[in-house]
Amino acid sequence: MTITQGSIRLQDMRFYAYHGVMEQERRVGGEYLVSLQVETDLSRAALSDAVADTVNYAELYEVVRRVMAEPSQLLEHVAGRIGQCVLEEFPQITALTVSVTKCNPPMGADCKGASVELRIEN
Repeated sequence: MTITQGSIRLQDMRFYAYHGVMEQERRVGGEYLVSLQVETDLSRAALSDAVADTVNYAELYEVVRRVMAEPSQLLEHVAGRIGQCVLEEFPQITALTVSVTKCNPPMGADCKGASVELRIEN
């Protein structure tokens, strides 16, 4: 058996955070969804069944939670900070995709959310 690629996904992590360009958004806050996909070699973990041979997704969640707690104006900045922190803490990750969605954005439109998605390579 040859494993050629592996990824770990955390989908639609829900946070209440204080991001936004308008002062009221940063004061009142709102709901956000964050999804993260990291690419790394999972071949050892697939054979060993040992958490030490993979990227622990509970630890990935903690990185995202910590970054979401720090206000930013732009979703692009939030996504970039998440990517930077993940790569700093998990150097074995070769690439990642992070999306940040602001649920019910205050723009006078009936939409489920406004999202930004970044693909970052290490």
